[in-house]
Amino acid sequence: MGGRPLHERFTESLPELVPRVLAEITARVPAYGLLPEEELAGDIHQVIEQTLRSFIAILRTGKLPTRAELGFLRESAARRAEEGIPVDVVLTAYHIGVQVLWDSLRPDARPEEIADVMTVNDLALRYLELVSPAVGAGYLDARQTAFDDDHTARHTLLSALLTGAPAEAAADQAGVRLPPCYLVLAIAVAAHPDETGPEVDPTIAARRKLRRLRAELDRQLRGPVLSALTPEGGTVLLPSPASREELSARDWTWLHRVVAELSQAAGAEITAGVVAAEPAGVAEAAAVAREVLEVAGRFGRPPGVYRLADLLLEYQLSRPSPALDQLAAMLEPLSVNEELVQTLEVFLRAGGRRAAAGELHVHPNTVDYRLRKIYELTGLDATSTRDIGLIRAALAARAATRR
Repeated sequence: MGGRPLHERFTESLPELVPRVLAEITARVPAYGLLPEEELAGDIHQVIEQTLRSFIAILRTGKLPTRAELGFLRESAARRAEEGIPVDVVLTAYHIGVQVLWDSLRPDARPEEIADVMTVNDLALRYLELVSPAVGAGYLDARQTAFDDDHTARHTLLSALLTGAPAEAAADQAGVRLPPCYLVLAIAVAAHPDETGPEVDPTIAARRKLRRLRAELDRQLRGPVLSALTPEGGTVLLPSPASREELSARDWTWLHRVVAELSQAAGAEITAGVVAAEPAGVAEAAAVAREVLEVAGRFGRPPGVYRLADLLLEYQLSRPSPALDQLAAMLEPLSVNEELVQTLEVFLRAGGRRAAAGELHVHPNTVDYRLRKIYELTGLDATSTRDIGLIRAALAARAATRR
């Protein structure tokens, strides 16, 4: 161009082009402007120079480099990945470099050199076609390695906590500081509607649900969460800055909100049993959380978060004991008429005949009649404070044994 071989021109002006490209990159890409000066003057400067020399060789020979010959670009991209610079930013830098070269030659191009201009443009585009996958592959390989290392370290820490093994060394390896307390969740995730759709692959739908659930967990905690999850549920450890004794109503309200948003993100109902524990007590807490979750499901509780305190009676009645069958037997006379059992449950839950009648869509007198019938069959008076506690226990025992 300008009557002179372009590779000679670029080779001669290389000492000026490298700082010009560097200045343009740092001006247009803020992430590069934040790098240390020694890195810009060292590693980044060297990569720019090598990339320019590679392109000059193309202009001299007309041959594109092989992907193996672009290995230095992969290595540079891997270093940028380790530094946390986004991949789109890294790729943009190479396009800016080509633009600087293009801008430097345009003023001197002659009309009769239009064919050469088009050739250079074609070579530049084909060069970027090679550069982009090479840079992307180097970046993603480094990120995948880092992810695998982090994932393995977190899994080791989770295993140590769930087995009751000393977790301090595993926490150091994972780069995690053990919190004063973990909220140990055993969760059950219902099926997403797509998992039962006749024209949808249920496995894909389940995996998409699980991916959304994990992404929302990371978003809520602003970082990787210790978890062992399948599309049906699993175990999650949420770190708390407060000790178990210092947890307040605000903390539990926050947890209810988090689980509700997890459910919304997954597009499926979530039920969770939760126990707070210091790191050394996570293994025992996880076992209790699973039992609480099981009891909530056994007694037909709606989706949500349950602590042991929410299910004390049901939990205790789910433990085998000689009294359990006897309690359940107290309501056996009602088995021939489940309508009476339903009325009894609604009456106790609603707290009165009129409220129960409204929920059952019957007249209050009908509720009175059914309560009298229950008394005749069982000898238990649901309107008497003396019998209410016993009736509640009998209902829970009946549910436990029947389920």
